[in-house]
Amino acid sequence: MSLAPVPSTTPWLLRWQGLLTRAANGPISSRLSLMAGIVLCALMAGLPLVTRGGLSLLILAAGLLWLLWALCTPAGRIGTISGWLLLMLGIAVLATGFSPVPMAAFKGLLKLLSYLSVYALMRQLLAAAPPWWDRIVAALLAGELVSAVLAIRQLYGDTSELARWADPNSVADGTIRVYGPLENPNLLAGYLIPILPIALVALLRWRSWPQRLFAATALLNGSAALFFSYSRGGWLGMLAALGAVALMLVLRQTRHWPTLWRRLFPLLLVSAAVAVLVVAVTQIEPLRIRVMSLLAGRQDSSNNFRINVWLAAIDMIQARPWLGIGPGNTAFNLIYPLFQQPKFNALSAYSVPLELLVEGGIPNLLAGLGLLAACIRAGWAQLKGESAWALPAIAALAAIAGLCVQGVTDTIFFRPEVQLTGWFCLATLSVSRSAQTSSDA
Repeated sequence: MSLAPVPSTTPWLLRWQGLLTRAANGPISSRLSLMAGIVLCALMAGLPLVTRGGLSLLILAAGLLWLLWALCTPAGRIGTISGWLLLMLGIAVLATGFSPVPMAAFKGLLKLLSYLSVYALMRQLLAAAPPWWDRIVAALLAGELVSAVLAIRQLYGDTSELARWADPNSVADGTIRVYGPLENPNLLAGYLIPILPIALVALLRWRSWPQRLFAATALLNGSAALFFSYSRGGWLGMLAALGAVALMLVLRQTRHWPTLWRRLFPLLLVSAAVAVLVVAVTQIEPLRIRVMSLLAGRQDSSNNFRINVWLAAIDMIQARPWLGIGPGNTAFNLIYPLFQQPKFNALSAYSVPLELLVEGGIPNLLAGLGLLAACIRAGWAQLKGESAWALPAIAALAAIAGLCVQGVTDTIFFRPEVQLTGWFCLATLSVSRSAQTSSDA
């Protein structure tokens, strides 16, 4: 088999791509889009329902498909979002090399590479065949709808299993929390947060009534399931995600209005939403109790636990501020006991910013902030344009906003059921940014 020459203008990091371009017209390469779409749809639909072993096999299949596709396709320009991800990968490699537990960190590095391969396949597929965005969303909503229905049904069944999530040492003692097929109310909430704004955009984007009914059902059931999870971080994330998507849709819809009303109407809308929220918190007792637990400080056992873990994580960061301990929960589990306070075992730092610092030090956090800024620029650029990627980009940015709010006090994001939806949002924003750049050129 002949190898195609690689143009000298290609970045050296990508010069291995396109080496098999002369085989690109073969029977397999012509079906790569279809195979990638099927694998990604199965992966996104099965996030809450498939076992970890099943998810691992689908992720492996996605990685192999991307590798094959990259070998058959000449390398293109590295986008801003992809560039920040490559920088974070480079930092993770360095952190692994200098880790006090290199073998454990290497396992985390392999996991990060597997997730990045899913992102790469998503980006490649969406750039080559944009209609697959709607199909992947449909698969994602199907899995979400099944999970939401299973969670809501738990309210009408035996509550003895649900009672294990009722903390007797919390000011919210007695609250019954649903968890659906994910076995954890906080994980259920984290899984639902990024999907809700995507469902709302699908409701607006899709044209046929059966499609819209499907999206509306997923949105309503998902919102109800998230509410009954009684996850405080989940509630805040849902408010941030749905509030962000609503605000961006309003800004986009009013972009041609007179200047005064274009500035005044969003402020009136936000004020009305805040007033409704205040009334709900003061009048609905379960909601009021759960919100008040946020203000209880160390008097609430959940708050007290997180505060102690955060203090230990800060000690870990101070011990290794520049490259951290290396990526992954395996490395964390080996190092954290050296810093933990008595009786406060933890599997993570319970804060995404702290986790980034623990794993890769200050450079890792700065790269994460750069990635977030790139996402904001990509999504914000769609507010004024007429690109077909405008609504998907707005949904993706709103989903990231919700994940960021929840991520301040939890690390549920690093679970595959949540993280893979985040990679889908990053791929959407990356493709939308590339499309915007091409149209501007």
